Amino acid sequence: MKNIHVIQRVLMILAILILITLPLAAQNQVRILQSNAAGDRVHIIDPATNKVVGVVPGIEAGHGVTASPDGSRMYVSSEADDTLDVADLATLKVIKKIPLSGHPNNIAIAPDGKRVYVGIHEKVGDNPGVADVIDTASLTKIKSIRTEGPVHNLYVTPDGKNVVAGDASKNGYVSVLDTEKDAPAWAVKLGDDIRPMAISKNPDGSSRSIFVQIGNLNGFVVVDFKTRKEVARIELPKLPPGRVPIMTGSSESHGIAVTADQKTLLVNSRLNNALYSYSLPDLKL
Repeated sequence: MKNIHVIQRVLMILAILILITLPLAAQNQVRILQSNAAGDRVHIIDPATNKVVGVVPGIEAGHGVTASPDGSRMYVSSEADDTLDVADLATLKVIKKIPLSGHPNNIAIAPDGKRVYVGIHEKVGDNPGVADVIDTASLTKIKSIRTEGPVHNLYVTPDGKNVVAGDASKNGYVSVLDTEKDAPAWAVKLGDDIRPMAISKNPDGSSRSIFVQIGNLNGFVVVDFKTRKEVARIELPKLPPGRVPIMTGSSESHGIAVTADQKTLLVNSRLNNALYSYSLPDLKL
């Protein structure tokens, strides 16, 4: 029940999918957790057979989903109930609905599983946005940390020292939170609504760069963790003559990830209907 990893890449269709490893049948088995924004249940899928092998009912309009490092629990943000729903993955039953500060969006879990962070997608009191902090031992909300805007996506850095939260408004703030102090650390304004992000790390495990997709860029922005500044804005290749864009409008590039070996950045383009691969750290296509 050790060395269980959540692959922190989230796909948004009408559902959220997350790939986890569960300690089932005395051996690790990979499962996909699929929340459903248009339904009231989460499906558990075996990627080897593409079949549903379990269903967790009673989670209305589930959005963000993650699992504990040992694969025993699932956490899902309910947009209908403004709660973080906790399910036992052995019994497939919801064991707790934790009230949140407001309307939730995506979520992330600390590497040690002791905290779940929930992005709140609206103003809370005098705060333009917050990330709720959930203690997984007591299953209670213990704090709300201010962010510079309503939170859509958020991630825990690989070393667990920070939470990176993306502003859903046109101000486009990336807010970085200190997980030891449960307080804001710094923020950078990118000037467009923040979409998916990915985080690379240095050889010592510390955070190196934040790769940020924004609403009206078919590409990504690079934020340096050390200087706390935007250092590059990279547009994906133009379509060749004769090729027609698949779609236009906001979120043309939506989906980004750093490979586990830290050697490659993968960037999706819905506009080009293509996936691009950049080498790291030099960002060569």
